[in-house]
Amino acid sequence: MSKPKYAVIVEYIKDKIAKAEWAIGSQIPSQRELASQFQVNRSTVITALDELMADGLIEGVAGKGTIITNNTWTLMGRHAAVNWNDNVALGIHQASMNMVQEINEAESDPHFIQLSKGELSPDMFPLQTMKSIVRNVSEKLIPFGYEEPQGNRFLRESIADYLSERGVDVSPSSVLVVSGALQALHLISIGLLQQGSTVFLEKPSYVQSLSVFQSAGMTLKPIPMDAEGLRLDMTSPVKQKGKHVLYTNPTFHNPTGTLMPEQRRRELMAVCEKQQLPIIEDDVYRDLWIDAPPPPSLKSNDNYGNVLHLGSLSKTLSPGLRIGWVVGPESVISRLADLKMQSDYGSSTLSQLVAAEWLASGAYDDHLGHVRNDLTIRRRAVLEALETYLGDDAEWEIPRGGFFIWVRLNAAHHTGRLFQKAYARGIILNPGSIYAAPNGQYIRMSYANAGLEELEEGIYQLGQLMKQG
Repeated sequence: MSKPKYAVIVEYIKDKIAKAEWAIGSQIPSQRELASQFQVNRSTVITALDELMADGLIEGVAGKGTIITNNTWTLMGRHAAVNWNDNVALGIHQASMNMVQEINEAESDPHFIQLSKGELSPDMFPLQTMKSIVRNVSEKLIPFGYEEPQGNRFLRESIADYLSERGVDVSPSSVLVVSGALQALHLISIGLLQQGSTVFLEKPSYVQSLSVFQSAGMTLKPIPMDAEGLRLDMTSPVKQKGKHVLYTNPTFHNPTGTLMPEQRRRELMAVCEKQQLPIIEDDVYRDLWIDAPPPPSLKSNDNYGNVLHLGSLSKTLSPGLRIGWVVGPESVISRLADLKMQSDYGSSTLSQLVAAEWLASGAYDDHLGHVRNDLTIRRRAVLEALETYLGDDAEWEIPRGGFFIWVRLNAAHHTGRLFQKAYARGIILNPGSIYAAPNGQYIRMSYANAGLEELEEGIYQLGQLMKQG
């Protein structure tokens, strides 16, 4: 005879508590989350929670939800529990915003329509080519251990050749292989910047949804944007050398999709060189152009070693490879390589060899052609759906590449409330507030991940929610 559904939930929670996976003082999932997980109505969840409260294992705490108060050992013993839960808020690295954590959780749930996920659709994953390349790599494998501090030499040579074709003349000795651009930012924040430094960046910016610089003791100073990117007339003179850096994403900017033209790039370089303001150039979307190739990178016009250039295969090929790179002066790369060795002793050798094969064989450039064709189709479909279902309630610019359309809703709508309503309907969107948008009227719309039918359905549902007010 099968157990009642509420009893299954009770057993699940007790098991989590008994194994100390849910420590005393920690919050259990909400009634809504438990109901969804076990496919029951909320009254069944409430029955289960009532039984656990009667057993003295949990209790409701105002403003905190339902909290673990005991486990089976503390109920039998005389002493209070000692566990890691009290240390959760003591670390130096700040937690993500609650909304960002909620989005991160939902992005791995296949039941949600992903209207903002910054990742290529599984439909665009080159499975057969990947299998072929992995086979080629495996046939040439020899016993391997830790790689050189800067990364596999064959991969660094392949990255240098790849960058040379895009106007950046660099030696393999000036390349550091990292586990994605985010690790590069972390290494820069702890290895090259002192506490109290100021990080200038676009407003809005993807970095605002992270805590990488703030956790290292830096202050973010946003600079407004216009249709050509970061506004140079809004920058202020740097008075204290060595305590400031500019982070910029000039090519298909995340989240706005803005493409900085060549003249603005040259002007930006001139300003930063004059003020001795170093630049972190995040160029991970460069290869995702649709209408025409983008202007040369900032690094391609860097005559003084002022620019640290970040690239990655996560957006264009697969985030699962965990392969990115930093390009900069050799002394800087050596410093960052030492820090990377201290943190993880190098990225996976297999991933590095596979990435090198993709770049060196020409398969990567062939793959990019297919990706651009698919993104062209997807962008057209989303623009048509936006015009059909949100045309009276929103406005947007047409991006020339990348993943995102920056949608501005009219003043009658609040994106925070829209996020919650969409979430309840199984739709994930990213409100502009997590990127420090100028006001709460923006959402980041992605045409890269969800299927074409899901994209239209999700935008239709948003239109319906907005009509409801």
